[in-house]
This record gives sequence, structure tokens and C-alpha cells, in this order.
Amino acid sequence: MPDPLFDRDDDANTPLTAEEREQLIPSYIALRHELNEAEQINIGAAQRWADARRRDILDRNFLSELHQRMFGDVWRWAGQYRTTARNIGVEAYRIAMHMQQTIDDARYWVEHATYPPDEIAVRFSHRLVAIHPFPNGNGRLSRLVGDLLARHLGQLPFTWGQRNLINAGETRARYIEALRAADSHDIRPLLLFARS
Repeated sequence: MPDPLFDRDDDANTPLTAEEREQLIPSYIALRHELNEAEQINIGAAQRWADARRRDILDRNFLSELHQRMFGDVWRWAGQYRTTARNIGVEAYRIAMHMQQTIDDARYWVEHATYPPDEIAVRFSHRLVAIHPFPNGNGRLSRLVGDLLARHLGQLPFTWGQRNLINAGETRARYIEALRAADSHDIRPLLLFARS
């Protein structure tokens, strides 16, 4: 029998292991829309927390704390790197190394103006989602971090395809397509999507 909380017809979220599913905190959540609402409330609070602080965005501890604040009222594993394999991302034992390399690269890009500010933020966001460091919420984290970094670099936050809110499924498909292009070293579609 399908589980109305975790079974999905689309690929909107990375599937969780049975052990990760057991880490759900609110006992009232039984349906997907309840989970989405609880996560969205938590994400809003995390965004307000991040906006109120002038912290170094390019820091592993900050990124873990931000993820914890985004999902910590919903999932016990929030802010902790995943320990299991996924169909996306690097091997679990390589996460810390890849995260530090990505941060070091982004620091270099900023310090040397290697790319324009928007491109630095989008490249950093893409690298985070490609690593897929946490059990879930990686795309949402990477987009929020992209916004924070863009603002830090004097730019407006990105719209991430949300100028047209009519068809969320189409927007998600465009995002996935742009991520795949970036995976193949063509960052242009993701840059265009981020400002669309």
C-alpha cells in the first residue's frame, strides 16, 4: 500500500532511507502537504535567521547550521551530512572533502573576481546541489545559499524560475534541465533560470 507521506509520482525530493524516514519529528504529519508545510515554515525561519546575521556564507559550519535551521524542527538528521548512498551526489565518505574544496574554490572566485557575481553564486549553488551533502533539502539549501551569496556580492536574490508561478511542474523540469546542463559544464542555462 502506498505511503501518502513518502511515495511520490515525481522526482521532487531525494528518496529517504527507512532509517531517515524514522527521524521525522512532528508526530502529527501523515500527509505530504503537511510535511511540505512544516518544512516551509522551518525554511522561512531559517531565512530570517540568515538575513539577520552577517556571517561568512562560505563556511562548512555555517552551511550545516543553515541546513539544521531549515529542517531542524522537522528532521532529526538536519544539518548532518548523509551517510548513505544516493542516486545523485558524491559518495558519502567524500562529502566533507568536496564541501571544503567547493568553499575554497568559491572563496578564490570571489577574491579574484574570476566570474561575475551572479555566476559565482550560481556556480556555488550548483556545486552544493551536485555534492548532495544532506539526506534531503539540498536543492532548497543550495538556492537559499545562492541568494545569500548573491546579496553578499551586491546582487539581488535570484527568482529561480518563480516569476511565472502558474506551472510549478514545468518550472521544476526547467530547473532540472538547467542543472544537468551545468553538470555538463554549461552554466548558461542555470544562470538564465536563476534570473527567470
